[in-house]
Amino acid sequence: MGERVQLRPLQRADRAALLDAAAGALWNLSVTVVPSEDTIDRYVDTALAGREAGTVMPFVIVRRHDGRVVGSTRFWKIDRVNRKLEIGHTWLAASAQRTGCNAEAKFLPLAHAFETMHCVRVQFITDELNGKSRAAILGIGAKQEGIVRHERIVPDGRKRNSVRFSIIDDEWPGIKAMLRSKLNRRA
Repeated sequence: MGERVQLRPLQRADRAALLDAAAGALWNLSVTVVPSEDTIDRYVDTALAGREAGTVMPFVIVRRHDGRVVGSTRFWKIDRVNRKLEIGHTWLAASAQRTGCNAEAKFLPLAHAFETMHCVRVQFITDELNGKSRAAILGIGAKQEGIVRHERIVPDGRKRNSVRFSIIDDEWPGIKAMLRSKLNRRA
């Protein structure tokens, strides 16, 4: 649990709160997938099926000062043998953007991945066209590794090029100190 947000396991009962958090302009973004009324059931079902299979750990992001669900994130592509995973499917309600919630919603799972799960690598992937996400990932200290061409087909049928970033265990202590400093300045 952080100062601004708490990550708690996604439950089927979070459906309405997720829709409320995602309402409006977020549904119209073409560079990220945010659940809408038409896709929320599949979104939740997929996340919970991944948790059952042991390859996904989905969370809702809860703003602490008012208890509202303001987004979602998850560990996925969990590879326990090689001690690596990806943090993704992250999105925040417009009301939580530029408030320090995103930095803390990245710091908490990173700390868990490196300090509890003993990961040696955490990766992030975002749409090549998503400049805000790319800047945010670089802002938390991840290193850009490259662009994976035609990595997936997005809901509108576009062939998406994805930018891959990572943080490795040797980098975590310095990144942790930098993120703590950023979070303290915003407090």
